[in-house]
Amino acid sequence: MNLKRNMSIFTAVAVLQAFTVGSASAQPIDQGDVAVVTPAKVESVEVIKEEQQHTENVVEIKSSTASSKAESSEEDTEASKSAVVETTPAAENDPDTTDKAATTNESEEGSAIQDGTAEDDNTSATPAQVEQQPATGDSTAVTSGGDLILYMNSNKMEQDGKSYLAGQPMTVKNGVSYVAIRALVDRVGYGVKYDNKTKETIIISGDNELRFKTNSKVYTVNGESRTMKGPAYQQKNTFMVPLTSITQALNISYKVNQSAKTVVLNLHKKPVASFVISQKEIFAGDPVDYVTSYSSPNGLEITSERWTGRHDSFDQAGTYTISYQVQDSNGQWSDPYSVTIQILQPNLPPVAMFTTDKDQYKMGEKITYLDQSTDDEGKIEKTAWDNNPLAFFEPGPKTVTLTVTDNHGATDTYSKVINITNETLYNFSDFNLLFTPVGQKFTFNGGEVTSMEKVPYTYRDEASLLIRSNSPETVNTEGIVYQESSSGQTRFMIHHVNNTGKRVKMYVIATNNNPYPAVFEQQNMGFAGPTPFATVAGKLSIDKWFRSIQTGADQKKEYFEPGESKLILTELNKTPMKEGQVISLYSDAFSDYSLDYNVILVEENKDPFEALPTLPVLDRDGVHNRGTYPNATRVITYDQQVGATPARLPLGDNASDPNLVGTDPMAYTDASNAGNFGVLYKITLSNVAPRTLISFNPRGGKYFGVALVNGQVVQIVDGSISINTSSEQSVLYRTGSSSESVTILFSAAPGSNLPVNLLFTPLPMEK
Repeated sequence: MNLKRNMSIFTAVAVLQAFTVGSASAQPIDQGDVAVVTPAKVESVEVIKEEQQHTENVVEIKSSTASSKAESSEEDTEASKSAVVETTPAAENDPDTTDKAATTNESEEGSAIQDGTAEDDNTSATPAQVEQQPATGDSTAVTSGGDLILYMNSNKMEQDGKSYLAGQPMTVKNGVSYVAIRALVDRVGYGVKYDNKTKETIIISGDNELRFKTNSKVYTVNGESRTMKGPAYQQKNTFMVPLTSITQALNISYKVNQSAKTVVLNLHKKPVASFVISQKEIFAGDPVDYVTSYSSPNGLEITSERWTGRHDSFDQAGTYTISYQVQDSNGQWSDPYSVTIQILQPNLPPVAMFTTDKDQYKMGEKITYLDQSTDDEGKIEKTAWDNNPLAFFEPGPKTVTLTVTDNHGATDTYSKVINITNETLYNFSDFNLLFTPVGQKFTFNGGEVTSMEKVPYTYRDEASLLIRSNSPETVNTEGIVYQESSSGQTRFMIHHVNNTGKRVKMYVIATNNNPYPAVFEQQNMGFAGPTPFATVAGKLSIDKWFRSIQTGADQKKEYFEPGESKLILTELNKTPMKEGQVISLYSDAFSDYSLDYNVILVEENKDPFEALPTLPVLDRDGVHNRGTYPNATRVITYDQQVGATPARLPLGDNASDPNLVGTDPMAYTDASNAGNFGVLYKITLSNVAPRTLISFNPRGGKYFGVALVNGQVVQIVDGSISINTSSEQSVLYRTGSSSESVTILFSAAPGSNLPVNLLFTPLPMEK
């Protein structure tokens, strides 16, 4: 019996030793003095309950083979030989007696929290003895409750009204405040383990990981090295670290109360909850899609949630407020997160409806369609017709259908049958000449065009130097795509595709190498892109250029001191170009003195001025054109009557309209501007016959652009449709019952094909 009792006592003492050595965990205590067992080596031990508030003098311990209760006064006496808990700091270490409290987040790692004297007792031990954890073992956090109170020069800690003991007192050593790492992190609620391979003690808080080594000032936070004011060390087999190394890394604020000799760690970090409702609009009766998110600053598990005002759907229209909260594994609730939503009346679909001016038509008779569709909110966003030509040219019943879509995606369809008789009012050709709207195209016999009489026009030049940067059109590497110097009136045409495999930007750098100041005046701007579609970029750049010419809205000036470089035409470099994207730019400018221009392409994050001296000059691609061309504005004035008989005015054909001749200053060679891209044509037809159709006919292939007719921008086919073949023509203008003077501004759109013809066709008589 005595042998069994002695064995029980021995087991209890050994396990308590391991509890102090292996984990250095804080021990719960009564308010009076409590004894602590002397540390000793233990190979393996399992602690069932690391922390427990004492309500009686009982400690439960369990090893792998037995459990024992330390009840006798003999055991208490033996245990008391180790140390006695101090509930009050030693008098000689007291800081100033003046009461003061401060809240802080450390700005300086490892600074001392108070003045004091550290114990010099620095017993050596291996980290494995201190932690007694396998290399891959974790220690589950015990708690993360309320504020934690640490007592200066004492191993006493308080939390939620309970007292606990650390393995060693909070100590000041060489001006640095140290705490027992295991006791602190257990109370804070973090995980701790030991890595036998790296000999590091590891603290884990959610996604954060802190690693410490004995006798080292360096520790890591998520792999990033940081330096403490003092090294971590062991004291009486307890691993000690600067308190601020933990509070700063994990963003724990604290208060220092000198009169009470305490440091209070603020651990009241509530979880955070939020949610969004995915729908932009919610109608009564529709299901509501809630998307929640939550987190715990302490890395704790979210175990519960609660809602106020939530419904899967709302039956009535109105305003509703919904709140959401979550609870962590410590029972702490987040603040409510609230969203106020507006529930709308159920959407009514639009009503499709149209009428025609008649129910029966002859073949080739113009049909007038009147769209009478309605929507309760007046927001019909899409109208789609099916089988609604301006005229039919075959007899029989014809079903015309209209589908409309509102801003909520609801649709409605209406169909009407009209009857086409066997009588003919206009044939197909005459009808299109008379009634195809401006900006729309129709088909015809394109072979007849070459037999039409050419308008025998002449032209004069306006001084304007064209800088055409278009080769290599597809740029495969960073570099200078064009270099030139110019003074006076200058036009820039820049059209390139990014094929570098990187996100890049294009810049135009202007440099004043004169000994006197210079002025650069941007007169207009037409820029489009970046876009994957070359024809779209080309058309939009011309469209914006013509509108800018009309309004003058893009005028600006730059002043250059001698030797100064600046970016000009900055619309070009506002947006990076992705792989395969195209930019297109047209702009007229004027400078009073010669400026040097560099058009460059570099990676988007590079400084263009720093990159310029290192960039290579890129070669031409052998297909597309680049060059500097004088006389880039052609003025065509034709005073004789045109339109009384079919006629055509060719542009970009290198015959009636010769190519501009210039130079490639980068290749030191002559250049011919094939197609005359970049040339602005100012055409004045002083005497267009009454009832004449003026139309646009491509002769070199697909064309996608605009023209400016009598001051109005006219699409060469509206929308995203191109005019594709020489057997199509797009309507630009019709004269009325008397002769008219018509002005047309035209420039070939990059990405399209030349040559082209302006056609003049007498209109048939209307019936």
